[in-house]
Amino acid sequence: MTKRYQGSCLCSQISFSVSGFSSLAANCHCSMCRKFHGAAFGTLVSVSGLQWHSGEHLLTHFTAANGTVRCFCLVCGSSLGFKSKGSEANDLEIAISCFDEDIPVVIDAQIYTHNKANWSQLLPKLPSYPQGRD
Repeated sequence: MTKRYQGSCLCSQISFSVSGFSSLAANCHCSMCRKFHGAAFGTLVSVSGLQWHSGEHLLTHFTAANGTVRCFCLVCGSSLGFKSKGSEANDLEIAISCFDEDIPVVIDAQIYTHNKANWSQLLPKLPSYPQGRD
């Protein structure tokens, strides 16, 4: 049986599980990720085997001017996911902070560092990219 990793929003009305993770996971310092997550950066990861267990009807979507889509809980506002412009309907990156247990993800880069907040410090041991990955 494949291990499933459980996650939820802050109010727990939305719950989900995934069966796997991409090997690429970066801290994104773009202004949209910072504002969406209310933090110095957002960290999302592509997942496989995403299953919604409850509250999928509470997912609300915001489409930014650049065509990217961010989803969040209508009740508590938790940032849950991100879709690149033109991506497939089921190609969702999940905010790693929404997982309810330890997950096998290692942050391997810092992206859009050209847009980082002046009060935020980059991690010196991680590769940094002024925009997306090269």
